[in-house]
Amino acid sequence: MHIRRPLRPTRPLRTSGVLLATAALLISACSAGSSSTTTTSTADAALAALPRSTPSTLSPYYGQKLNWRSCGVPGFECATMKAPLDYAKPGSGDVRLAVARKKATGPGKRLGSLLVNPGGPGGSAVGYLQAYAGIGYPAEVRARYDMVAVDPRGVARSEPVECLTGRQMDMYTQTDTTPDDTKETGQLVDSYKKFAEGCGRRSPELLRHVSTVEAARDMDILRAVLGDQKLTYVGASYGTFLGATYAGLFPERVGRLVLDGAMDPSLSARKLNEDQTAGFETAFQSFAKDCVHHSDCPLGGAGTSTEQVGKNLKAFFQQLDRAPIPTGDADGRRLGEALATTGVIAAMYDEASWPQLREALTSAMKEKDGAGLLALSDSYYERDADGRYANLMYANAAVNCLDLPAAFSSPDQVEKALPAFEKASPVFGEGLAWASLNCAYWPVRPTGEANRIEAKGAAPILVVGTTRDPATPYPWAQSLASQLSSARLLTYVGDGHTAYGRGSDCIDSTIDRYLLQGTPPAKGKRCS
Repeated sequence: MHIRRPLRPTRPLRTSGVLLATAALLISACSAGSSSTTTTSTADAALAALPRSTPSTLSPYYGQKLNWRSCGVPGFECATMKAPLDYAKPGSGDVRLAVARKKATGPGKRLGSLLVNPGGPGGSAVGYLQAYAGIGYPAEVRARYDMVAVDPRGVARSEPVECLTGRQMDMYTQTDTTPDDTKETGQLVDSYKKFAEGCGRRSPELLRHVSTVEAARDMDILRAVLGDQKLTYVGASYGTFLGATYAGLFPERVGRLVLDGAMDPSLSARKLNEDQTAGFETAFQSFAKDCVHHSDCPLGGAGTSTEQVGKNLKAFFQQLDRAPIPTGDADGRRLGEALATTGVIAAMYDEASWPQLREALTSAMKEKDGAGLLALSDSYYERDADGRYANLMYANAAVNCLDLPAAFSSPDQVEKALPAFEKASPVFGEGLAWASLNCAYWPVRPTGEANRIEAKGAAPILVVGTTRDPATPYPWAQSLASQLSSARLLTYVGDGHTAYGRGSDCIDSTIDRYLLQGTPPAKGKRCS
């Protein structure tokens, strides 16, 4: 699947990129093996719930005690939790998961633990908790709940998947994803192969056990270890897929689940990528309409159509493809089409980034200075000033490649699909189609498949969708809400990725009421 940029406070930090986490190369659908290229749902069956009783082989995990210690961040405690590396063979080895919490501050009766996940896959939930959720969620929520996070297996502090050196990752992110001939196509394929080989060489065993189903089962162990009878959870972006998977596996243990920026678990990788391509086009059109009303818009003035704005941006990308421009980067990176496209995509996650994008485009287009777009791209990839990358992109690919069969298995399949992707987005379609090839060369075969998730018997679940969300298109929220037997859909009419904490009092108060009182909104509730 593709996406996914983790939730930020609501800005790019990335997701977690927090910010956004999904550059063209991250956005791709992943998984090796057979290709799933249908444009409709591939799922006829629903995800099956696990038995209610806990197997005796898992008792040591469910009965473990966490040793809480200081994290070095005032007000937060950290611990390490064990889970079986392979749930089919619990005695064959463990994976150690990083957990953090901030205890309820009061006043009011404690409601238990509230687990949060910012998305990705690959976003650090612990980092998100410490930087935002644990201090930025509404005071009333933090007063009643212990705020808790666990980095999923393979992510950040939880035995992270590793793939490339910083220098190798620099080369990977600059690879041309709009090949003009067979030579450039071969270079792109080689780039994907080197990425996959690096992951297989550095994390050979872990790559087989970082699926969303396994991460959801880890959350159930954490629920039990924390002493909660039911799971209360807020998941954003990919975090909605993780939360919905939990509900499907453990419907009777569902407490209050908020799934914000929802994904549709019933879609194939090909369909997910194509839908997301259209989502970025929708977001870009909103940006274009806004841009031309500002005097600093380099893509057109008042009266310029959104279609022409898109053509102007596409022409600029093509110029960069022929002649990259300087950035002042200490490592000598120049701004080519790939990095520029990622920078623009990064800004689509949050309309608050649009002024920064206008400034960056102006510098690049008029002054031949690519520093601004490079900074946006680096935030997306979580690259620091010293050239080090967080493991976001590595974990993102590892999880996606395990969860679904690949969108495409060969360059020929991508070429046949180009018209559909370019129709979905004249600006981004070509690059995102080729980006969807990356998991065709993954060293581990997928273990998951697309499934409807019904979670029959679960308590009411709140699904939240944003009408012009670029990364998780609104129809996905509608679809997930229709699949979950107890779901209630809350709609945010607006721009940007996810809705909670974005400034809508209507959205925030509705979600807070649900978390604090268990009261879902009325059917058809819409906010702006």
